[in-house]
Amino acid sequence: MSATLSSTKSRAALRNTARVSVDLLLVLVLAAVALWLLGRMWSVVWPLIVGLFITTLTWPLARFLRGRGWRPALAASVVTVLFLLVTAGIVALIAVPAASQSGELTDGVVDGIHKLREWAAGPPLNIGDDQISGASDAAVDRIRNSAGSWVTAVFAGVNTVIDGVVTAVVAVFLMFFFLKDGPRFLPWLTRQLPGRLATDIPTVAERGWDTLGAFVRSQAFVGLLDAVFIGIGLWVLGVPLVLPLAVLTFVSAFVPIVGALFAGFVAVLIALVSNGLTDALLVLAIIIVVQQLEGNVFQPIIQSRGLGLHAAVVLLAVTLGGSLAGIVGSLLAVPVAALIAVVWNYVREQLSDPPQEPEADDSLDGAAVPS
Repeated sequence: MSATLSSTKSRAALRNTARVSVDLLLVLVLAAVALWLLGRMWSVVWPLIVGLFITTLTWPLARFLRGRGWRPALAASVVTVLFLLVTAGIVALIAVPAASQSGELTDGVVDGIHKLREWAAGPPLNIGDDQISGASDAAVDRIRNSAGSWVTAVFAGVNTVIDGVVTAVVAVFLMFFFLKDGPRFLPWLTRQLPGRLATDIPTVAERGWDTLGAFVRSQAFVGLLDAVFIGIGLWVLGVPLVLPLAVLTFVSAFVPIVGALFAGFVAVLIALVSNGLTDALLVLAIIIVVQQLEGNVFQPIIQSRGLGLHAAVVLLAVTLGGSLAGIVGSLLAVPVAALIAVVWNYVREQLSDPPQEPEADDSLDGAAVPS
């Protein structure tokens, strides 16, 4: 017996679908407007985000000092100074050994260029000196013809460096104020918001802060794994500057994609000019294996446990963030996905019906256990 469609139910289903579609369209429009406003205010938002990131790293020490009776301003000042000293120490740990061996590295680079030229002159390439000179002259002419674009690129690079320095300075100042006045923010926010918002928004903000701290700690742990494994490989192969390269690998782990590529390029280059082509290829193989394990195994597992996200969600978030906003999008994709999950879980908790308590069975009323 075939069932017939009910016109009343069909119209009701269409009305519900249209209503849901309109609501979804409004949500997408509001999201687009919010992203547009975020882009217009990015010069302020980006230092704020960086300040929050470094605050999550330094807050445990500040909380420890405050718990020992230190005044908030003193604890924040001490932690900020220690952070700057540690940052300067990391830079010195990378720069000083590299500068002390800069002469050897320069000689190695020159020797490597000569070897590369001799290899190109032999079989199977058989490139003569006149061809190499012609290619060099063509490259010089191209550089001269594109001098204007090079000047523009140089000025763009200088502006990028200046913006980075300004962002770092503002972020450090924001970190100091976050460490000093952070615990008073949620009570102040509670007093400013009306009605139920005074409970909902501070609760979501507190959960979001815990989630952001979990992300930064997991990223630091992943960077530590990369630094240890790659450092051991460089030490076994006898590559110089092992400690600076390991520190550079750890620091660059906080910048997805480009950071790993940059640290790997520096390690391979130093191995090439100091140990030769074979060790350079071995270093490249080690870096590729470690990066594949970090990107496909360690990072998804650690971040999924710390953030409450599935490993597949972490991978998809990083891919989507990189396609939408490049390096910054890859850096912010995972914490943004985790914050969205925090908001969604809280909304679901508030919209869910409370668990029903089992009602007493009337048939048991009056029944007594015989003595």
